[in-house]
Amino acid sequence: MNIVGQNFIYAAVMFLAGVGIPIMGALSGGLGARLQSPALAAVILFVVGFVIAGVYLFVVEGLPSGLPDASIPIQYYLGGVFIIFYTLGITYIGPKFGIGNAVCFVLLGQLISMTVIDHFGLLSSLQYSITMQRFVGLLFMATGVFLVVKRF
Repeated sequence: MNIVGQNFIYAAVMFLAGVGIPIMGALSGGLGARLQSPALAAVILFVVGFVIAGVYLFVVEGLPSGLPDASIPIQYYLGGVFIIFYTLGITYIGPKFGIGNAVCFVLLGQLISMTVIDHFGLLSSLQYSITMQRFVGLLFMATGVFLVVKRF
């Protein structure tokens, strides 16, 4: 497969992941509201996710040959902190603030953080300097986020 086809597949998968974020938010918020506990909802969601990730690991990648390399810097494991922060946040705030509003501000945070991460090549990511075109695009997207928000 050529690079254009591969990039199209990557873009399509990430688009679908983006489509899933508000759906996940609505489902998580609904579960938290019905259980009357965002934390219990988060635990249940993580158990379900753990089982699915475990099945994927064993079926697709096979049994790991050993423990992770101890030389991996600890910050690479901190993604879990952001996952739980998002899950608890959307589960608690989504039903009170609106899923659309919550996801719009999540999107704004993503836009700003991805720009900083890309510009400086942080966390071993590819480095893409901010250009005037990217900056203007970021401003347009941020403006769009604020225009979409129903109440703030």
